[in-house]
Amino acid sequence: MPFARIRALGLLLLCMTAPVCGQPGADLTSFPVLRLEPSARTAAMGGAFAAVADGDVNVLFFNPAVPDSATSRQISFSYTNHLADLNAGSVAYSRTLPAVGMTMSGGLRFLHAGTFEGRDRYGEPTGDFGAGDIVLTAGLSRALGPRFRYGANTHLLYSQIDDVTASVLAADLGGVYHLPSRQLAVGVTLRNLGVTLTSFDGTSEDLPLDLQVGLSKRLAHLPLLLTVTGYDLTNPSKGVEGGDTFDHVLSHLTFGAEVQPGDVLRLRVGYNHRRSRDLALTDRFDLAGLGMGFGLTVSALTVDYAYNSWSSLGGLHQFTLRTDLSSL
Repeated sequence: MPFARIRALGLLLLCMTAPVCGQPGADLTSFPVLRLEPSARTAAMGGAFAAVADGDVNVLFFNPAVPDSATSRQISFSYTNHLADLNAGSVAYSRTLPAVGMTMSGGLRFLHAGTFEGRDRYGEPTGDFGAGDIVLTAGLSRALGPRFRYGANTHLLYSQIDDVTASVLAADLGGVYHLPSRQLAVGVTLRNLGVTLTSFDGTSEDLPLDLQVGLSKRLAHLPLLLTVTGYDLTNPSKGVEGGDTFDHVLSHLTFGAEVQPGDVLRLRVGYNHRRSRDLALTDRFDLAGLGMGFGLTVSALTVDYAYNSWSSLGGLHQFTLRTDLSSL
C-alpha cells in the first residue's frame, strides 16, 4: 500500500481510537463504523440495548432475535456529524411475515471519513482522496414458544481508502427471553463472526468479536425503563488500563435508563465506564462516557436526539427519525 494510504489509514484509526476503546468489543478494527451507535436512542442510553424489546427497529443492530411484530413496517433514519469531520448514519427496516412466522430485518450503516491530502514518502503532494465504510445487514428472527425468540444477521462490510478496498462477510447470532408479567427481557448475542473476502494488505481483517448479555426491566409503577448490557465478554481479562477491580468490572458494563413522563416525551441517559476512563483527560469531574437525549413522538413520527460527551475533545450530536409505515 503506498505511503499516503498507510498514513491515511493510520489517521482514520487514530480519529476513531477514542470511541473504539469505549465501545463494546474494544479492539481496533479495519471497520470503525462497527463501533458507532446506529441511532440516537441507543447512543443516549449508552448502547445498553441487547435486550430492549419495545418496538424500536434499531435493535436489529444489537440483537437479531429481538425484531418482531412490534417492529414490523417501522423504518428509521439516523445521522451523526462526528468529530474530525467524520459523517455517519444508518437506515433500518423490519417486516413480519405471518405466513412463515418470521420477521425480516434490513439495515445500512455508513461512515464517510472525509477527504485526505495524499503525499508520498518524500512529502510531495499526490492528490486528494477519500475513505469510508459501508455495512449492509439482513436478518431473520423467529419465535420458539411464547417467551423465547432467536435470530441471525448477515453483514457485508466494505471499506475503501483511495482505490484500495477491503470486504468481509460477517454474522451475528442472538436470542431473547421475555417475562411479560414482570416486564423483563434477557438477551444474549454473539456479534461479528466474520470471514475476509478481500483485504487491504493481503491479511485477514480483524473484526471486534463480541459476546453480549443484556437485561431490560420496565418498572411496574413508574414510567421507567432500565437497561444494562455486559459486553466484550469474549475478553474477560480486558479492563481499564491502570484501574482497580471495580474499574475492571465496570469496563464490561454499560447502563441506560429512559423515563416517559407522558405520551409524547421520553428522556434518556446512559453511561459507559470504559469510554469515560479512556476519554477523560483530567482527574476532575468529567462528562466523558455520559450520554443523554430525548425522544418526541407526534402521531406516527418519532424524533430522537442524543448528545455524547468526549471530554475536551468535544461532543457528538445524533438525530434519528422513526415512523411506522403501517399507520401512514
